[in-house]
Amino acid sequence: MPERTVRQAIADATAACAAEGICEAVPVEAVSLERPPRPEMGDFAANTAMILAKAAKMKPRELAEAIVARLKLPEGFAERVEIAGPGFINFHLSNQWLYDALATTLAQGVSYGRSTIGAGKRANVEFVSANPVGPIHIGNARGGPVGDVIANLLQAIGYEVEREYYINDASDNTQLNKFGASVRARYLQALGRDAELPEDGYHGDYVADYGRLLAERHGDEYADADESDVFFADLVLDDVVEGMRRDCSDLGIEFDTWFSERELRQRGAVQQVLDQLAKREETYERDGATWLRTTAHGDDQDHVLVRRTGAPTYLATDVAYHANKYDRGHDLLIDIWGPDHHGRIVPMRAAVACLGYEDRDFELIMHQTVRLVRGGKVVPMSKRGGTMVSLRDIIDAVGGDVARYLLLTRSTDAHIDFDLEVAKRQSEENPVYYVQYAHTRMCGIFRTAEQANVATDHVASADFSLLQHDDELALLRAIADFPGYVQTAAVARAPHRLTTFAQSLAQQFHQFYTSCRVVTDDDALTQARLALVRGTQIVMRNTLNLLGVSAPEHM
Repeated sequence: MPERTVRQAIADATAACAAEGICEAVPVEAVSLERPPRPEMGDFAANTAMILAKAAKMKPRELAEAIVARLKLPEGFAERVEIAGPGFINFHLSNQWLYDALATTLAQGVSYGRSTIGAGKRANVEFVSANPVGPIHIGNARGGPVGDVIANLLQAIGYEVEREYYINDASDNTQLNKFGASVRARYLQALGRDAELPEDGYHGDYVADYGRLLAERHGDEYADADESDVFFADLVLDDVVEGMRRDCSDLGIEFDTWFSERELRQRGAVQQVLDQLAKREETYERDGATWLRTTAHGDDQDHVLVRRTGAPTYLATDVAYHANKYDRGHDLLIDIWGPDHHGRIVPMRAAVACLGYEDRDFELIMHQTVRLVRGGKVVPMSKRGGTMVSLRDIIDAVGGDVARYLLLTRSTDAHIDFDLEVAKRQSEENPVYYVQYAHTRMCGIFRTAEQANVATDHVASADFSLLQHDDELALLRAIADFPGYVQTAAVARAPHRLTTFAQSLAQQFHQFYTSCRVVTDDDALTQARLALVRGTQIVMRNTLNLLGVSAPEHM
C-alpha cells in the first residue's frame, strides 16, 4: 500500500537526519500519516517534523525541509512533495498508485481488503449474553451486530475466531428465579387457578405465552408441585434459548458456541480457579469470606469471591469462565457488555490479571444504550414491566439488514436513537437504503452495458489512465483506502468505521454516476469506467459483507 511506502521513506529520511545529528530517527511504525481534508492538499500529510522539532531545537518548517531533502521515493511514485502550514509534509502522488489499486481490487475480488497480520492467532468474542428470561430486547440487541462485525473484522485480518453466547442459567441467578416465579404464576393462571404475579417479577405478555405453553404440554402435572422457581424457569429454558438463537440468526448472527454457566459450575470449574488463584497468592480470607486481591491490579477495592455462606459470587463464576476460555487455547478474549455492567468492568479486568494473563489478551468493550424513537418521541422500555420492544419486533418491522446496519452507525461509546419511521423509509434519509441502492445502481450499469452489447468480461485489461475526472479519482482513492479502513477498524474494534466508509463510498459513487456517463461512444473510456464501477462494486460488496448486510442487485 502507498502508506507503507511513504512511512518507510519518512523513517529512512529521519534516520539519515539522525546520522548527521539533526534530529532523532523515527521508526516506521511510529510515523503518523493522515489524509488532508481536500485533494488539492495532497494524498498524505505527515506531522513528523512538528513532533521532532522541539527536541531538535529547530523550527518545524526547517526540520521538514531537512527531512524532505533526504526523502527517497520510488521513481514515478510522487508528483511532488510540499511543506505546508507550520511544518506538514504533504505528498502528492501520481495517479499510478490509484490505477494499481484498481487492478489489485479486480484481481483479488472478495479477498480485497483482507490481510494476514493476525494469522496464527485465535480470538474468542463473547457478545449479547442476555439473561435467558425472555426475548432479546432492542437494548441487548446492539451488542449483537457489534460483536459479530468485530469477529468479521478479526477474521479479515487473519484471526481464527470463535463467536460465543454465555447463557446465565445458574440456579442462583436472581433474574432467572424471578422469571421462574413469573412463569409459575402464568402457568397456574392458564390452568384457571388463582395465582398472583410477583410484583418484582416479569410482567410481559411473553411470560403469559410461556405459561400457556406449559399448560398445553403438561396439563396440571405441576399445578401443586412443591418445586423451586428455577424448576419452572427450566421447563421453558430451552424454548427461551431457541428464541434467542432464532432472533440472532435472523439478524445475521450465528454463534459457534452457546456456553452454559450451569454446566461450567457442574464441572467444578469454580473450585478449580479458586485453587489456582490461591496458589498464586491472589486470594485471602477475611470475615469468613474469600477475597480476591483486585487492588493489586488497579482496582480501588478487593472483591469477595466466596461468601461466608460458601456460595460463590458472580465474580468467581466470571473468573472461572474466562479461565476456561484461555484453557481452550484463545490468544485474545473480547467481551461485549451493555451499559448496565459498567461497575463490573474494572473488577473483571483486575480478576483476569490475577489469573496471570497479560492485560492485552483481554478486552472489554461496553456499548451504550439504544433508545427507540417513534413519531419523534422516545419509547419507554422495561423488560420486567412488560413494556420492552424486542429484537423480534424490530426485525419484523424493518428487516434484519436495516436493524443490523442502524445499530452499527455509531461508536460503541455513543448512544443510539433508533428511529422506526426513518428505518422504514426507502429514501436517502435511510442510510441502509442509500448504501444498498448504490450497489444496485452499479449492477444496473452492467445490465445496461450488456443490453447495449458492450463487452464487460475484460474490463481488468482496460486503460485505467483514461480515468482523470475528479469524481473518478475520488472513487479510485476510496478503493485504494479500503484495506487500510479494514485494518484500522479491526485493530480499533470499531465497526462503525465501516458504516462511515460505506456511506462515503455510496456518496462518491452517486456523484460519479451523475457527472460521468459510463457507457459512451468511446469504447476505451467505457471499458475504463466499467472497470472503475466493477472495482467500486467489489469494495461496496466487501464492506457490506463485513457488516453482515446484504448487497442486493435489485431493489
